[in-house]
Amino acid sequence: MRNALIISLLLLAQTAGFAQDKLSHLRTSKKIVTVDAVAPPYYSVQILALKNPPTDANFFRNLDEVFEYPCADGYVRYCVGSYATFGEANAALSQIRAAGYDESFVANIRRFNVNGSGGDTGSQKMKILPNKDYVVQLSAFRYPVYLSFFENVDEVYEYRMNDKIFRYTTPPVKGTAVESLLRQMRELGYKKAFIVDYERYAPFKIE
Repeated sequence: MRNALIISLLLLAQTAGFAQDKLSHLRTSKKIVTVDAVAPPYYSVQILALKNPPTDANFFRNLDEVFEYPCADGYVRYCVGSYATFGEANAALSQIRAAGYDESFVANIRRFNVNGSGGDTGSQKMKILPNKDYVVQLSAFRYPVYLSFFENVDEVYEYRMNDKIFRYTTPPVKGTAVESLLRQMRELGYKKAFIVDYERYAPFKIE
């Protein structure tokens, strides 16, 4: 009986280690940021639009950060940079084309009909219940990133949703504390952070 228990524990540890190693293999320093809701600044450089997202982060090997917009027309649009004016985006266009993206052009992202599955961009659009659990979503990525990306946050929860997007949040807090937490995360630099009902994400948490 004791030997069987030891074997079971070893198998469990081996399986957990394999899962962790597999996820580590998928992690990348390239940030393919999935945008759930369009927000300013509104100009960017679109490099391509695809029906199906690429399965490998190396597809963007010449770029470190790309914004991914899942649009209602069935295309996923990929853009580089965020600029306040058309002129600023246009000034960056030649450099992006020189990186190999010859057909890139300046895009006004307000024209994108984004059908992302994210939550509200602020608590004012949702009713916060004091005794319910909420999280603040910090970022969402097409590929899992190294958790050191969030080095200024003490603890980060990681989820892989049904849409195969990896989402990263704070640990859950009660509704009485979540708006203060949202402000704190935005002050740390997560300007597009927003509040999500933890029940929505909990089944998809990566342990």
